[in-house]
Amino acid sequence: MIEPVLTIVVPCYNEEDVLPETIDQLQVLLKELMVEELVSRQSKILFVDDGSKDRTWELIYKEGLRNEYVRGLKLSRNVGHQNALLAGLFTAKERSDCMISIDADLQDDISVIREFILKFNKGYEIVYGVRKGRDTDTLFKRSTAQGFYKIMKKMGVDLVYNHADFRLMSKRAVEELERFSEVNLFLRGIVPLLGFRSDVVYYDRLERHAGVTKYPFKKMVGFAFDGITSFSISPIRFVLVTGFVSFFMSLVFGGYFLALKFFGNTETGWTSLITSIWLIGGLQLIAIGLIGEYIGKIYKETKQRPKYIVDIDSFNLPITRHHLLNHTLEDDGFSLDFRKVSEPNK
Repeated sequence: MIEPVLTIVVPCYNEEDVLPETIDQLQVLLKELMVEELVSRQSKILFVDDGSKDRTWELIYKEGLRNEYVRGLKLSRNVGHQNALLAGLFTAKERSDCMISIDADLQDDISVIREFILKFNKGYEIVYGVRKGRDTDTLFKRSTAQGFYKIMKKMGVDLVYNHADFRLMSKRAVEELERFSEVNLFLRGIVPLLGFRSDVVYYDRLERHAGVTKYPFKKMVGFAFDGITSFSISPIRFVLVTGFVSFFMSLVFGGYFLALKFFGNTETGWTSLITSIWLIGGLQLIAIGLIGEYIGKIYKETKQRPKYIVDIDSFNLPITRHHLLNHTLEDDGFSLDFRKVSEPNK
């Protein structure tokens, strides 16, 4: 059996606290897979720096100089987790048979990566890492997450329940994913649309090793809303239905008040008037805002701006200990010009 070339893609944003431990654990696992002859010795770990403001890139680069299994991809600015993940996958696909995406916080159990590879060798092109449960989550987070999956299912969006971005994808699957050119990519919904043979691996979610979460409540709400509006027009249809219901209710109440006026039982009051104004006004604002959200997405799509811009790519450079590198460490940051990397001796 031919050993597949594996690339583990790790998006990073301000992860200097947890990064040393992440590098250590992933390289130990990768070496074990090589010894077991499950993956090729050409396999790598690709860390994608998503415009971090701390020493994340410096740590990645330095480790890449002394570790043949570690490579880095530095984006020119922060473009968000999903786009950083895409940048890593699309960069790695040319030199990989399969790619595994995993967050840098070590909350996903890396020990199940071995099962990912075994399933890939059996012919599965996509393998999803699925949490066994949400016992470690707070009641609020657990309730909102379950509610999100239920809403998406009712809207007809095919999501893998309790799956985030911990997955294996074959080179062919990533190549097909690259054909999806929309700017508003919701990977958890896009990947199942590829339709390739897939399977799941269950694991227990672990505690974050260090650092703080990069998905506070505000980002979680925005991420969920992007997912809903990227895959379904049901919210607009809901507003349309609400408008019809409100219209027919107004006809009913209009007839009722006309009947009262006819029988002389009308009374002048503010309650019904103010309630009606606030109700209709609120519905109109919601409808305008929702439609504006969809128009905003169309606006972004028509611009066709790139999802990300690569600043430095060490994955596709033949960096070894024998290469001479011109780099500078500055007090206020870290910079490297890879155009000055010398060619190896021939």
